[in-house]
Amino acid sequence: MNISLYAISVWVLPLLIAITFHEAAHAFVAHKLGDNTAWQLGRVSFNPFKHIDPFGTVILPGVLLLAHSPFLFGYAKPVPVNFRNLNHPRLDMVWVALAGPATNIILATIVAFAFHALPLVPADAAKWTADNLKNAFLINIVLAIFNMMPIPPLDGGRVAVGLLPRVLAYPLSRLEPYGMLILIGLLILLPVIGAQLGLNLDVISAILRTLTGYVISALLFITGNA
Repeated sequence: MNISLYAISVWVLPLLIAITFHEAAHAFVAHKLGDNTAWQLGRVSFNPFKHIDPFGTVILPGVLLLAHSPFLFGYAKPVPVNFRNLNHPRLDMVWVALAGPATNIILATIVAFAFHALPLVPADAAKWTADNLKNAFLINIVLAIFNMMPIPPLDGGRVAVGLLPRVLAYPLSRLEPYGMLILIGLLILLPVIGAQLGLNLDVISAILRTLTGYVISALLFITGNA
């Protein structure tokens, strides 16, 4: 696959900003709610190198891209949170988990408003700026929707564990060590197996694409870009 330097220049910056703000938001809210673990490790930071996981952020998405995977998948370095240190562990866990996706939606909204300023950009930089804004808009929305899947250790899984009755929350929380394997199975292996059998088993990706489409339409409407 021929990936141009231009393509890299309009995808890398939006991706780094989206991931950095997402993880820093988790760390900041955890600090405000009583747990200083991430704060002491310097994770309340806009330095992307504090949050990049070499394998999950660079190698895995790159391999999947080159392999023409039906779904690109990756992750940043998890923000360490000791939930027992939080002021109200179960409820505060929900706020810490929601901080990342909420920040991405806020960033996407800001970017959508920034579309209106494109006529002010010099002509020789207009296309590059527009492509960065479009990619930032898409990446932040996809990151928010993906992370709200109710599977630990994704943010949606943590929210579900915090809100569900204990009889349901406990077995769900025990899935966390296997969460990444479950995601890889649902998003990558299942569609590949379905393709070999002549079946469309890419259900999760279809749901994510549908939800992403709804959020994109809503934010474009709210920001006057519809």
